[in-house]
Amino acid sequence: MISTRSTKKLNIVYIITHDLGQQLGCYGDKSVKSPNLNELAENGVRFENHFCASTPCSPSRGSIMTGRYAHSNGLMGLANRGPDVIHDWSLLEKEKTITDYLNNAGYNTYHIGLQHERRDPFKNRYKYSDPYDRHCEIVAKKVVKLVNSNNIKQPFYLNAGFIEVHLPFERKEYIPDNPDKVYVPPYLPDNKYVREELAKFHGSIKFMDKAAGRIMNALNKSKFKDNTVVIFTTDHGIPFPRAKSTLYDSGIKTSLIIKFPQGMVKNGVYRELINNIDLLPTLLQMIGIDIPECIQGRSFYKLLTGRRYEKNKHIFAEKNFHDVYDPIRCIRTERYKYIRSFEPIKYLPLAADMERSIASRQLIQGVNNPRPEEELYDLKKDPNELINFISKPSYQGIRKELSNTLLKWMEDTEDPLLKGPISLSKSAK
Repeated sequence: MISTRSTKKLNIVYIITHDLGQQLGCYGDKSVKSPNLNELAENGVRFENHFCASTPCSPSRGSIMTGRYAHSNGLMGLANRGPDVIHDWSLLEKEKTITDYLNNAGYNTYHIGLQHERRDPFKNRYKYSDPYDRHCEIVAKKVVKLVNSNNIKQPFYLNAGFIEVHLPFERKEYIPDNPDKVYVPPYLPDNKYVREELAKFHGSIKFMDKAAGRIMNALNKSKFKDNTVVIFTTDHGIPFPRAKSTLYDSGIKTSLIIKFPQGMVKNGVYRELINNIDLLPTLLQMIGIDIPECIQGRSFYKLLTGRRYEKNKHIFAEKNFHDVYDPIRCIRTERYKYIRSFEPIKYLPLAADMERSIASRQLIQGVNNPRPEEELYDLKKDPNELINFISKPSYQGIRKELSNTLLKWMEDTEDPLLKGPISLSKSAK
């Protein structure tokens, strides 16, 4: 029986990392050492099929914060790219985020560490913001200090942003794993260079896990232990070829682990399709705030509390701008993935940080073979999305159904891509 306790005074601690995908021990990769996050999952809720709504960093985070698709909230490219970048994106000021909704509900809102939604972090409208340090150990130290102080007021929402586990993996604090013992995903070449990069990646994950553990340990020892929801997530897939900045599952499948106060929800692993735009309406419903009509995500709170829940039949994801213009859209069901490309591309675009990675240079690029306009994958037969079934006669019914559903979604959400190429200079303002 799920508890019927009042949830109006729940505190929320939200921890978000860069570029993690589902690269944790609790998600099946036992070569990754992540004991603290494994424990969080064991004592909470873990979502097996959680996807980002947009694969680049800022658009994904903007989608989480607003509960809206990137082409709807306007954040279609990267924010905070640096002072020398002419076209730097920013979430429009008129867009309401979880911060605004909780401020209006009487919450005390705090932010420490990395934010990647607006050029000016202070325009995110937190009541308290400290965006100056982004490395996980410093962010964790500041969060612990705040939690243990008399300065934090309930009910509170605390957003902790880590720069980890973003490339490069060269900090001396990251202790690499043994390259011979790492798991190499099937979509990457299995050679010493890729293994060495994965080993360094694992080192950054271990370090990040310790920082997350310090935050959770402080909360467990605090007066907030019994009325605080802890959320751990990431923006998109791992920073390796055919993952980050793509719409393959390796690019859009992401970690989502939530620990609720004891007896509030049914703990365990959930395998329903969840999109990261669904998190905001879930939190609003959890604390008794009406979900605004502008929010495009669907609350899954009823799923967790054992009430009647209509699961998502499919999820959508998009990409517009990362380092280059690369407009693609996808629809994913439990079994199939359909990807539509709206610009001819003769190679697999890599994020700038990945182009400098030795693992990326190991990818055999089909530079003379333009990327297909359409891709269709049967995830039951081919979970790594290596075989494009788009031309197979027996898949034409699926192709038509998914293509039409994707088009209807674009029309319903007024996707600007339907009117032609998206203008960077106009949309980035």
